[in-house]
Amino acid sequence: MQQDAHDVEALYVGGEWVAPSSPQRIDVENPATEKVIGRVPAGQAADIDRAVAAAKAAFPQWSALSRSERADHLAALHAGLTARRDEMAATITAEMGAPAGLAASIQVGLPLRVLDSYVQMLRQEEEPRRVGNSLVVTEPVGVVGAITPWNYPLNQTMAKLAAALAAGCTVVHKPSEIAPLSAFLLARIAHDAGLPAGVYNVVSGDGPSAGEPLVRHDDVDMISFTGSTRAGRRVGALAADTVKRVALELGGKSANVILPDADLTAAVKVGVANCLLNAGQTCTAWTRMLVPADRQDEALEIAVAAAAKYVPGDPTDPKTRLGPLVSKAQRDRVLEYIELGVASGARLVLDGRQGVPPVGYYVGPTIFADVDPDSRIAQEEIFGPVLSVIPYRDEDEAVRIANGTPYGLAGAVWSSDVEHALAVARRLRTGQVDINGAPFNHLAPFGGYRRSGVGREFGEHGYLEFCQVKAIQLPPAFLEPGQTASAEG
Repeated sequence: MQQDAHDVEALYVGGEWVAPSSPQRIDVENPATEKVIGRVPAGQAADIDRAVAAAKAAFPQWSALSRSERADHLAALHAGLTARRDEMAATITAEMGAPAGLAASIQVGLPLRVLDSYVQMLRQEEEPRRVGNSLVVTEPVGVVGAITPWNYPLNQTMAKLAAALAAGCTVVHKPSEIAPLSAFLLARIAHDAGLPAGVYNVVSGDGPSAGEPLVRHDDVDMISFTGSTRAGRRVGALAADTVKRVALELGGKSANVILPDADLTAAVKVGVANCLLNAGQTCTAWTRMLVPADRQDEALEIAVAAAAKYVPGDPTDPKTRLGPLVSKAQRDRVLEYIELGVASGARLVLDGRQGVPPVGYYVGPTIFADVDPDSRIAQEEIFGPVLSVIPYRDEDEAVRIANGTPYGLAGAVWSSDVEHALAVARRLRTGQVDINGAPFNHLAPFGGYRRSGVGREFGEHGYLEFCQVKAIQLPPAFLEPGQTASAEG
């Protein structure tokens, strides 16, 4: 069954394009134009059953391949995605509004680097580990259900897919119904690259109709989910019935801690850029800027000047740095938070409700000052271009404020003394901390503390999430000279 890029008639299951069980379709809207640009199947439990069966059938052969053979398949997928990277970037811009430059460099460029990192990992021999008289080995967990969000649709998919396939797992992918087009393009690329049938399957649909049946499925060995903390709670509760492994990458409310001796101009400029990246629709965004109380006004002047460069506009224009929010619902949610901020007594220094295009789900850069650390705009994930500037009196108070939300995904520390910044970073209860604007490292573990999730993605730690660990006790004949086996019981 054939399909074009924006009108998807079929699901990708078992290496084939198959008719969905229901005639229902889900509209995909371009948030910059407010027009429907395509439709995808509204997958149901029967479609999930079929996809899981295909993944289960493919697992024995795929998991039995050597590391080198799996590396060859992932390298072919990498080559196919590289050849169609412009098409993929344009698709992501159309379905969720990422500016063209961002779509090319991060939305597609980063997943390519992640995929290549697993190719290189598989090219290296895995050394067996000995503990006493035991051989400790890793094995693939099995069939993985991957549920991905709309804000970085390809990147969050690749963080799961590349690691899971590298480990020897097979995957059933349920992309966000808001931005599913890139997933179907990836399926076509995987098909053309010769990925074996059933190794990667794509079923579109909403959470109740497709996501929940995937999480509940008896033959799914692991769920890897990225999304809101609210949805993550639901996933964890449903998965508990079958006692399957769960990895959750959830929300954040990250603090950018600017210490008194920091380069204030650099810290504020980079902090604003981080907060506004992807129109603020980034789980790791530094949405709380903590500044010494006596330098708040100076920081605000720098922040407003930096934010002025982010003019909301057409995401297909290479000059645009701030695109629309993904949907009307998300735009309205962000506008409600701006109203909450004003009602809480925070000082609105830059109002993103003004000067936006008349068509499209736009909110401009928004900056609040004198924000109460316990207010809702400082405690809850807004997922929009809204920055809360919070003054502090001393370092201990800054750390308390930084740690004073239910989240713990990311953060930043700025100081002229790197060792001092490192000491403060170690006090932050969060999964990642950038010091003085250090770049993102896709080989390092990515994940959060507390309500920001469970588990890690990227690099070796991401690979191990999709592995079981087995201990094989060896008899004396296999032990090295001088080594003895111990008995228990």
